[in-house]
Amino acid sequence: MQKGQIRVQTENIFPIIKKFLYSDHEIFLRELISNAVDATQKLKTLASIGEAKGELGDLRIDVELDAKEKTLSITDHGVGMTKEEVDKYLNQVAFSGAEEFLSKYKDANIIGHFGLGFYSAFMVSSRVEVLTQSYHEEAPSVYWSCDGSPEFELYEIEKRSRGTKIILHINEDSQEFLEANRIKGILEKFCRFLPVPIYFTEAGEKLDEEQKPINNTNPIWTKKPSELTTEDYQNFYRELYPFGETPLFWIHLNVDYPFNLTGILYFPKIKQSYEIQKDKIQLYSNQVFVTDEVKDIVPEFLMLLHGIIDSPDIPLNVSRSYLQGDPNVRKINTYITKKVGDKLDEIFRNDRPSFEEKWESLGLFVKYGMITDDKFLEKANKFFIMQDIKDNKFYTLEEYKMATETLQKNKEGKHVILYTTDPVQQDAYIQASQQRGYIVVKMETLIDAAFINNMEMKWENVHFVRVDADIVDNLIDKQEKNESVLSKEETEQLQQLFSFELPQLHATVEVKGLSPDTPPVVATRPEFMRRMKDMAGIGGGGMTAFYAQMPDEVMLTVNGNHPIYQALLKESDATKKEKQIRTLADLALLSQGLLKGNDLTNFINRNVELMQQSDKSTAGAEA
Repeated sequence: MQKGQIRVQTENIFPIIKKFLYSDHEIFLRELISNAVDATQKLKTLASIGEAKGELGDLRIDVELDAKEKTLSITDHGVGMTKEEVDKYLNQVAFSGAEEFLSKYKDANIIGHFGLGFYSAFMVSSRVEVLTQSYHEEAPSVYWSCDGSPEFELYEIEKRSRGTKIILHINEDSQEFLEANRIKGILEKFCRFLPVPIYFTEAGEKLDEEQKPINNTNPIWTKKPSELTTEDYQNFYRELYPFGETPLFWIHLNVDYPFNLTGILYFPKIKQSYEIQKDKIQLYSNQVFVTDEVKDIVPEFLMLLHGIIDSPDIPLNVSRSYLQGDPNVRKINTYITKKVGDKLDEIFRNDRPSFEEKWESLGLFVKYGMITDDKFLEKANKFFIMQDIKDNKFYTLEEYKMATETLQKNKEGKHVILYTTDPVQQDAYIQASQQRGYIVVKMETLIDAAFINNMEMKWENVHFVRVDADIVDNLIDKQEKNESVLSKEETEQLQQLFSFELPQLHATVEVKGLSPDTPPVVATRPEFMRRMKDMAGIGGGGMTAFYAQMPDEVMLTVNGNHPIYQALLKESDATKKEKQIRTLADLALLSQGLLKGNDLTNFINRNVELMQQSDKSTAGAEA
């Protein structure tokens, strides 16, 4: 029997490991099972080259919980260790001291690449035992034990079967790891796709021959795309997201140069409710779950995708949970952007009807990408589409320019894209524009306010105007003038009649000679101010937040050429005239959703009163 001290230059290494090595103690189980998988895979490799003799047997990993004895055991049938190897790997922690350890790994949470994974067991254990038998049959079986201090025991024991069994005596602070559901949850989270079958049992349980492993040892991202069917991809999506709708389509990542990367990214359906969930992409390293925070690897605009990425080349510090800044990460980010852009372009070119059907969901990804990634913007300019509110026809930017070349260019030669954010509320403005032959497109998603602002800077000679931003005559500024049928005195009188105070609004009134078919009063909200308020509504800061506090600006354009004013200006009853004028203004405000609360109630009461007066007048005339 050998006794001694684990060779480190400080006796404080174990308390430091316990306290600082991991931010989340549940990681210990992943580390120990990862070691068991490595031992199993090594045995397969040695057997394939003839170094490991004899039958491999059932290469599985067993996790057994004994709540009564307060132990958790992990058993594999891999390469095992000799006494010399145990001494080398378990008794030498290669750190010069606590200060250097903390200095070098102060941001660390997981060990993996630094050979410390085994020691994570001491975060939850008062004592750890190891029973192991090397694949070298002549080597004796070995027992090792340590209570978390630098002192250990190491001696030979009666012959065991090949492999290693680690027994953790769970400490008082870690009793949660004696709950079966807790252990199952950890296994399902971290070990779901490990390549060696993993079985979980509780002490005293009868072993069921039909028991299935908790993991899928051969997930589809490890296969070639040519080996897979549509059904395979959809079934795997359901395995990842049991309650998710069938995805729109998917991209199979499979590259081995200049870095290794495999995985599958799914485009989910996104409903108009915008219940969007990020962090649905999981990062794996050789089928071991690492994290679902992949913002450094996946471009920001693709964080809404679902799926899995697996790469052994993504550098991890001692904490696998946090990615280090590294050229490979940037390369992978660029590769994924290109892959997604190529896929969208391919679908658009080969099956445009299908692409258009999916646009309600795809548009969010595409617009977000065009805002945040100039490389993607270059590619997306070819397949970005806009839907005409009139006949639901889709236009690319170039197609829209061609279709509107004659009618929708302003005095500066810019193409004016007319859009609606609410086809129902803005219907009157839409109809007025369509009567002029204008094409009005939908821009009704949460991201469109930011998209419009960005594209005006990135696209040449393009200007966006919301369909209700001005009277139809002014939507496309061509410096054309319409003559008013009113005299100068009548115009001034009408201007004066409409100059009343509107609570909660900053209103400006102008009298113009418009088409007689245009409504008597048109309420519009200046494009700039409305955009600022829209941006504030989705969380814009700085000056945007300042504009959010300001009252709504509205322009009341009085159509002097509308026939109603010929009679109204001659009305002798001043009170009646005032009420009619106010009603015309309120109708215009109502079309913009700016008539609310007490103002709306007054509008209703006033109209009832006018109708009653009209009925009395009619009755009197008949008498």
